[in-house]
Amino acid sequence: MAQNQHEGERIAKVIARAGLASRREAEAWIAAGRVSVNGAKITSPALNVSRADKIAVDGKPLPGAERTRLFLYHKPRGLVTTTSDPQGRPTIFGALPKELPRLISIGRLDMNTEGLLLLTNDGGLARALELPATAWLRRYRVRAHGKVTQPDLDALRGGVTVDGINYGPVEATLDREQGTNVWITFAIREGKNREVRNVLRHLGLQVARLIRVSFGPFQLGELAEGAVSEIPTRVLRDQLGEKLAKAAGANFAGPIVDRKVEPEKPAAKPGAAAPRAARDRKGARDTDTPKRPRAFDRPEKKLPGRPLRGEGRRDTFDPRDEPPSRRASPGTSAGRRGKHTRRGR
Repeated sequence: MAQNQHEGERIAKVIARAGLASRREAEAWIAAGRVSVNGAKITSPALNVSRADKIAVDGKPLPGAERTRLFLYHKPRGLVTTTSDPQGRPTIFGALPKELPRLISIGRLDMNTEGLLLLTNDGGLARALELPATAWLRRYRVRAHGKVTQPDLDALRGGVTVDGINYGPVEATLDREQGTNVWITFAIREGKNREVRNVLRHLGLQVARLIRVSFGPFQLGELAEGAVSEIPTRVLRDQLGEKLAKAAGANFAGPIVDRKVEPEKPAAKPGAAAPRAARDRKGARDTDTPKRPRAFDRPEKKLPGRPLRGEGRRDTFDPRDEPPSRRASPGTSAGRRGKHTRRGR
């Protein structure tokens, strides 16, 4: 185990970088005794480890750190930005393709907010981009019910206090009025909880639709709703810059783990040939079970007004002897009774 607690990285952070869990989940695993370092179980996350330490989770060696990756996701309305929801509501992670690595969101979007959401496999990058000191601009398109003027929006440039919460400078532009609604471009740098809705409510506006169109240098663009697009490593490194990449501890040289998902086998169609074993079992059952008598083997019942076989039945065909369901109706072909009329053909 690492002797110098001031060297290396926190154990939970190392587990998170391996792509197994978030730092919070890793801390829970440690408290449950699922993590060992150099063969000894640990129960406290207050431990720094180095590359020389051997870490295992549930007895399995910790995989090496994967390459830092960033994905753009067009979040639809109606999804919660969380891994699991106590109320059973659908989450973004349940909607993502299964072949993606384990991802965490950089910030959150409300359930009824749509648009650009950044996802990453690196907890260090997520923390760095969420910090107020990073101050990446988040830009939104807003449709709100009510009336507002551009001078009202300009007053937000110095920040505003709503319900005792101080919000930083806001860049807002009135794009157009549409009946009783207005469209506004709203840009902030902090991204506090429900900041856009609360600030516009302070101006007497009720937000009807909220779409995030950019986060820092990354744009929603033409990305379809529900779609995911990965930022190439070279572009990500350039956009972060050396200082921010170092603060995040980004790893651009690690491997990319290919997580191919086997396609589900289609269910057998009704009437398809049964497997040989099933056919054999069916044949075995048939030999043990007495067969049901065929129609001509069963004793025939005598119905009122109808003779039994050989008791005076005519040798020639009489339509009256046919059951009603099989009699030819007027205007039908004798060869295709009840199916096509002569006029229809």
